[in-house]
Amino acid sequence: MPMDLSNISIAPGARKNRKRKGRGVGSGNGKTAGRGHKGQGARSGYSMKAGHEGGQTPLARRLPKVGFWHESRFPVSIVNLDDIEKAFKAGDVVNAESLTKAKLVDPKKGGVKILGRGEITKKFTVAAHAISESARTKIEAAGGTVELIGLKTYGRPNKPAKRVQE
Repeated sequence: MPMDLSNISIAPGARKNRKRKGRGVGSGNGKTAGRGHKGQGARSGYSMKAGHEGGQTPLARRLPKVGFWHESRFPVSIVNLDDIEKAFKAGDVVNAESLTKAKLVDPKKGGVKILGRGEITKKFTVAAHAISESARTKIEAAGGTVELIGLKTYGRPNKPAKRVQE
């Protein structure tokens, strides 16, 4: 007989009957039905809140606060010069959109930072939110130009990127 939707059945032991609590002493789950004797937990409607430790100071309050959140700091995507060298042709404009299209960076709130790993031989126009000193010198030595874009600040006035001392 072929197996199809009309004749399939559940495997034996695949489904268990629910425990019928409080159905007499002989059932093994009668009288207090696994709730113990008296007290809050024995009452109907009781549910303990997550993290409640029965009056003991909760773990979240016993541990000290650590670190801080800097409200204007956002994560940046980083990309190195050797990756740019492989992905782009000479004369290309390298910016956040083109780097995302080339799948070199994930778009992040803080923008893109260019780092100086690797050598560069092609001439690029680089527009980024931040750039390292070594990356800037390598790009300019290859005949390219570097343009810093203001950092994305989301709600706060657009502040310029940290400029490198020249």
